[in-house]
Amino acid sequence: MTIIDAVLGDFFWRALLGGLGVALVAGPLGCFVVWRRMAYFGDTLAHSALLGIALSFLISVPLNLGVVITCVLIALALVLLSRTRTLATDTLLGILAHSALAIGLVTLSFMPDVRVDLTGLLFGDLLAMTRQDLVWIYGGAAFILSLLALLWRGLLMSTIHEELARVEGIPVERLRLALMLMFSLVIAVAMKIVGVLLITALLIIPAATARRLAHNPEHMTALAVVFGVVAVSGGLTLSWYLDTPAGPSVVVTAFLVFLMVYAGARQSRH
Repeated sequence: MTIIDAVLGDFFWRALLGGLGVALVAGPLGCFVVWRRMAYFGDTLAHSALLGIALSFLISVPLNLGVVITCVLIALALVLLSRTRTLATDTLLGILAHSALAIGLVTLSFMPDVRVDLTGLLFGDLLAMTRQDLVWIYGGAAFILSLLALLWRGLLMSTIHEELARVEGIPVERLRLALMLMFSLVIAVAMKIVGVLLITALLIIPAATARRLAHNPEHMTALAVVFGVVAVSGGLTLSWYLDTPAGPSVVVTAFLVFLMVYAGARQSRH
């Protein structure tokens, strides 16, 4: 038995490796969620993941693929509907988020032969991580990080000043669609870690914590990864010793780190 087999043979270490893989990509992408104030948009895509799961069972495709396709379609629908300007964006987000979640739950109820762990899907099932999940997580993370590195300058400029970016010839709409694709992939890979209801928290909280200490965008993305790694490691340790749910424990740890950083920053000002 090789060292890798020994490591991957232990469910705790598989969970840790999976969580760290998600933290690596959730940090940088979460920064764009914070900068662009897209938290509610992230929630909408996360809620639509359950509809993707239901459709995956219905048409017999891999769960992660079904989630990505559904999230992308929801994102495109949001872009098209927002252009009509008949409803405010936050109203559209609320309609799509809760409708997708409800349709997913209703669809699953019509499939009695399909056994689904709803608690695991909604709140994560980190300790049931498999080798296939690890391949999916690290493959998705590598793709997203490569795409982020390639599009970094354009994404940053369009985030800071969209009109100026248009004048500079930056394809703002294409970059927005690329960002939506990356969000969809992150949701698909993070679904097993914290569940569809808590994915946005893993994107936002480490990035918001990093914002308090960062001096520039690159520094903030690096710190967001560090805080994400701390949240995953601390949450899993908390879950191991206190027998608490792994996904929510990760988010609770991220929140505690957020409170400590903000409290420390406030004390240093005084």
